[in-house]
Amino acid sequence: MTTVLTKSFPQEKPPVTKAVPGKKRVLIVGGGFAGIAAARALKRADVEITLIDRRNHHIFQPLLYQVATAVLAPSEIAAPIRQLEAKQKNLSVLLAEVKGINPGTRTVDVDCPGIGPRKLEYDFLVIAAGMRPSYFGHDEFARFAPGLKSLNDAEAIRAKILSAFELAESTDDEKERARQMTFVLVGAGPTGVELAASIAQLASVTLRNNYRKIDPAKSRILLLDGGARILPTFAETLSRKATRRLAKLGVEVSTGVKVEKVDDQGVIAAGARIPSATVLWTAGVSASPVVKMLGTKMDRAGRAFVGAFMDIPEALNVFVVGDAATISQDGHPVPGVAQAAIQQGRFVGHVIANRVRGRKDGRPFRYRNKGNMAVVGKNFAILESGHLRSSGFLTWLVWAALHVLALPQLQNRFRVQTQWFWSYLSGQRSSRLISEGPRPPAS
Repeated sequence: MTTVLTKSFPQEKPPVTKAVPGKKRVLIVGGGFAGIAAARALKRADVEITLIDRRNHHIFQPLLYQVATAVLAPSEIAAPIRQLEAKQKNLSVLLAEVKGINPGTRTVDVDCPGIGPRKLEYDFLVIAAGMRPSYFGHDEFARFAPGLKSLNDAEAIRAKILSAFELAESTDDEKERARQMTFVLVGAGPTGVELAASIAQLASVTLRNNYRKIDPAKSRILLLDGGARILPTFAETLSRKATRRLAKLGVEVSTGVKVEKVDDQGVIAAGARIPSATVLWTAGVSASPVVKMLGTKMDRAGRAFVGAFMDIPEALNVFVVGDAATISQDGHPVPGVAQAAIQQGRFVGHVIANRVRGRKDGRPFRYRNKGNMAVVGKNFAILESGHLRSSGFLTWLVWAALHVLALPQLQNRFRVQTQWFWSYLSGQRSSRLISEGPRPPAS
């Protein structure tokens, strides 16, 4: 395969990286659950695959909130995408950012850090670029209320949470101390619920007796949502159980509340000011801007409407999978969860393999729901799978086991299992680190 990571010489147009003669070229944009699943499904196909991502690592996003609350270190839930090359001979990984897509010429424009622009040809294109936080038209909120979609986000939130306790300890102003010890989470989906519960236990257990002037257990943690209840994708009975569990942990849940403003002093919700130094956004998501480059029809969240084979009607052999796609099944949208992304990526991989071999596509995509889970602090989780609904300690054990097994590498599984065991027994968290900012040069 011709590599694109070559020395760049001045020229008017970016060089075109061509496919190996006789082999179909598959470009996969995004190294998340869907992108990796698609690549693996093509392992035995006679194709040349390039997996493009602007990060060099795959993130196990269901545990990202535990990095944000110092339970786990970033390396424990991430794995280098490039390790796939050693296991899959027809796959190459390219660290680059997509800048343009031209379905007419079947090319993708990318920018490689330190190298410059490149134009890649393709025979099949898979967009698996994922999501980013959505502020529902109020992008100015992002400056004061970070979302949680990347390791950088998680580390920034961790520093924000831990710094709040440090500043509360340092100040003598009681109002400012109360503001620093007030945490507001906007959005009560699974991420918001899990993050709120983890912050509550950080404050009441891990940080207990760590300070002289403040009692972290007296922190105020508010979970706000504009909907009628938390966890709206779960059954109402499970939602009520999760609400009661949050209350037991000390989290104040307020539903039917619309956040009108977020600034450096806190939030204004339902017309009332809530002073807070730490506002976290877990309310909504929108698709990656890469989807817009296709020029196809999208929903309000920027996700592409796809056909029965996860393809774009206007563009031959172009597929969109995972959080970047929207598709309905039995009158309901397929949920934007990891298992759906994996199934879609694997499905598209098989469709491409069949087309390369000259076979028919087979049956249209159909999502098989294996159940949804959410954890609400230590020893409590909820599960919904078909008519099965469960909650409590045993469900929490199932959640823990499934998440350990789903981690990308054996070393991730070992580290997470070890850290969880230690944290469970001691209540301590090993990653309570506040990253240092750049220091000014000495004069």
